[in-house]
Formats: sequence, structure tokens, C-alpha cells
Amino acid sequence: MDELAEKEITFIVLAGFLWKIPQLLISAYPRRIVNIHPALLPKYGGKGMYGQNVHEAVIAGKEQESGITIHYVDGQYYKGYIILQVKCPLLENDTSESLANRIHALEHANYPLIIEELVKKLVK
Repeated sequence: MDELAEKEITFIVLAGFLWKIPQLLISAYPRRIVNIHPALLPKYGGKGMYGQNVHEAVIAGKEQESGITIHYVDGQYYKGYIILQVKCPLLENDTSESLANRIHALEHANYPLIIEELVKKLVK
């Protein structure tokens, strides 16, 4: 906490961070810690739901769509306020790799824009 204060950190961006964030940090940065998940929460979140595991589970679940979820981090895994979800269809011949490629494209197209928007709101 001292190092974050010393460096004047006001916003924290995670990219699929898997560890639980300590409550002390969450309390110090309310609605100022964001993360991204490669599925449409609340489905396919939780223990073991990262990387290819998520995409394999979505395909095995015979979902019609998947996507990304950008959310604030709170004291519970995958329960923070959802800022944005962007969807893509599952295709008939999808593999976890082909789905992952589409999900990555959604992440790269949307996450930087949302981060910029949120940070600009803090500056106002």
C-alpha cells in the first residue's frame, strides 16, 4: 500500500488476474480495480476457469455464444460490477483455439477503450 501511495497510483488494471485481491487493497481502491474475463460472467467463472479451460467449458456446455466480461474487482471472485460484456457466436466447428482467437480479438478491441474511458472519468 505504501508503494502504491508513493507512486500515486489511482487506478489498477488487471488482465485475467487469478489471485484474490486482499480486502485492504479493494477498500483503498473502490471501483478503481478492473479485470477482464474471457467468458460471459456469471457463467464460466470460478475455480479453474481460465485460459483454454474456459473455452473448452463453453463449447462443452453447448452455448450459443461466448464473449468477454470487463468488471470491477470486489471481495469475491467474478462477482464485481460488470462494466461491459461483448459477445460473439459459437460456430458449429469451433475448437477451444478458434474460440480463443475470437475472444482475444474482442479483448484487444475493447479493453483498452474501456480503460481509457474509466481513467478519463477519474480525471474530471
